[in-house]
Amino acid sequence: MESIKTFCRVCEPSCGLVAEVDSNEIVSLKPDKSHPVTKGFACHKGIATLEIHKDPDRLNYPARRSPEGGLERVSWDTAANEIAVRIATLKQKYGPGAVASYTGNPLAFNSLAGPAIGSFLLNNEVRRNFSSGTQDCANKFAASEAVFGSSTIHPIPDIDNTDFLLIFGANPRVSHMSFISIADPMESLRAASKRGADIRFVDPRHNESIKGIGTHVPVKPDTDVYLMAAILHHLFDQNMVNHEYIQDHADHIEGLRSFIKEYSPQQVSRVVGISAQSIAALADDIGAAKSAAFYMSTGVNMGRQGSLAYWLLFMLSVVTGNLDKPGGNVYSRGFYPAAKAGRMQGEVKYEPTPLGDVRKIRGSLPGNLMADMILGEDNPIKGLIVISGNPILSMGSGEKLQRAFEQLEFVMVIDIYPSATSEYADYVLPATDMFERADINICGLGMQKEPFIQYTDFIVPPKAERRPEWWILRQIEMAQGFATENRELEDYQGAIDELGLFSRFDHMLRQSNLSIDEVRSSGTVVLNPVAPGKFFSNIIQTESSRVDCMPASFDEAIGRCRELFDELGNEPEDQLKMISRRTNYMFNSWFHNVPSLKRPNHQNNPLYVHPDDARARNLGEGSMVTVRNEFGEIKTVVALDETLKPGTVAITHGWGYPGKTMKTAAKFAGSNANDLLPTGPGSFEKISNQSFMTGIKVAVEAN
Repeated sequence: MESIKTFCRVCEPSCGLVAEVDSNEIVSLKPDKSHPVTKGFACHKGIATLEIHKDPDRLNYPARRSPEGGLERVSWDTAANEIAVRIATLKQKYGPGAVASYTGNPLAFNSLAGPAIGSFLLNNEVRRNFSSGTQDCANKFAASEAVFGSSTIHPIPDIDNTDFLLIFGANPRVSHMSFISIADPMESLRAASKRGADIRFVDPRHNESIKGIGTHVPVKPDTDVYLMAAILHHLFDQNMVNHEYIQDHADHIEGLRSFIKEYSPQQVSRVVGISAQSIAALADDIGAAKSAAFYMSTGVNMGRQGSLAYWLLFMLSVVTGNLDKPGGNVYSRGFYPAAKAGRMQGEVKYEPTPLGDVRKIRGSLPGNLMADMILGEDNPIKGLIVISGNPILSMGSGEKLQRAFEQLEFVMVIDIYPSATSEYADYVLPATDMFERADINICGLGMQKEPFIQYTDFIVPPKAERRPEWWILRQIEMAQGFATENRELEDYQGAIDELGLFSRFDHMLRQSNLSIDEVRSSGTVVLNPVAPGKFFSNIIQTESSRVDCMPASFDEAIGRCRELFDELGNEPEDQLKMISRRTNYMFNSWFHNVPSLKRPNHQNNPLYVHPDDARARNLGEGSMVTVRNEFGEIKTVVALDETLKPGTVAITHGWGYPGKTMKTAAKFAGSNANDLLPTGPGSFEKISNQSFMTGIKVAVEAN
């Protein structure tokens, strides 16, 4: 039995793990108590990855769709050669724009996949690229680009030193924290609370993180931007802003003041569902705090104005003088100065299309236009390459996507599981999981509370004929005749070294006087701690080295903000709004097939309804209901939930598997909440491509 240290690649903190390995089989998996940063913390989702590794329903061999409709096993050489021919045929018939790509969330935690995908797309002239980023975080890239001059600048809350912490749309106890890499956020929040920090949670639901730590601010769904504006309005109105700091570090402050003047606490009270007195008191507490930090997550990202909300979040930090100050929001450099890598080049560029003017955000088009770009008459997408993603389930209006996928002439899926999306694939190629590949923890770069870099070898050789994404794509490139090298994996580490797969990261590590060999030898290297004081001299990427408090690129969004405010003000009192509810027992569609997560009370995804809303509709616990709107409908069961703000309903995403191959997922299929989401033009935030996925109008009726 051998103990091998590695780290989790489910979410951003990269928690240290120890695998017990016997004869190339992982026997057990546990938290690494000796890890210098994560210190023995790992959530049960991370531990459950061992079940994913061992799952007999996993993809193990390359396969192609037979004329009869089923999948038949083929060799890697056959798959690569035939795929090369299929892509060439499509490009010859329709032009290079006929092929598009979709990449999923797990690739953010797969350091060698990204460069390989970039090479493959470039070689194949694939320019219409979609990603899961436009479903949960694209707004942050767009806003940081506009405010700080770079899409890779995301100052994190200094939880350990702050006196006041305002958290929007996050539930760290259930889903950790995003855009801040911190292994055990609840421990940090508890410690902050115990030393006297005032912590407020802005959420339509009294979520699991609040008890014993902070205070709930019950906002209506998708109205956070107006609450932020009202807080700013009050701070200026009561002269509780730091004028000296603003003068030193802020551009276009009068533009900001012009925007917020329309949104006083009294004006926004009905729309946000909080009294004007409570909003003013919240602003007073922020203004009086010795230090204050601000944070928001997917509960706000996925609304209709996520970019404006992220902008205003940092305006709270700027006007109170808390950006780049102890206890405020600070930048975490990590092992490489990534701020310059995301620097904005010129103005935001939109391209005219039959679906309206669109832009790319970090290389991705609006995911909500993918179906339309397949079904359209003008230069439609004819082939799609899907890597570690399941858009049929994870994007809005699955029914429309299904119709679109039926029109595609070629679909290639690289994944670890069969999925709703792979049901439409001509070729399904089995990828390795995180225990079967080498990696570094690249995802948290620039956002780590305690910066560190860790290298892990593969823990066990890939089972059956699974291959890492870089190997699969190189194999296809070779079949296409590109000057690409590949190696067989009998000597896995030798292949990586001979191909120089980590050379890019070796170059990056030199910025911290490290090399990949040193990190590999050490396992984990703790880096310099996060320290404020250099943001305006070394980090910010605007031309003036000052914060842009009223970006010109937001002009259209500002106008839209007022329109939405008026729309919200005219909504009927009994309108229900749907939000996503995270749970400890579902993460994404990969985790749908994990038996240990299907505990007695977590075998479906009910619609959570406040008892008052249920009574008004003659519903009770366990009532079977149809949830519908103009975009679709689903059937599910009611679960009463007093933690919700009345008028809010909630349901967990990731469910709704329609197939039979994933046995646990098929047994506990649940409903796909994303069938209720909008799609197509007008269904995403134009400045960021972020899909509208929360605060969705629904009607609920008994079956």
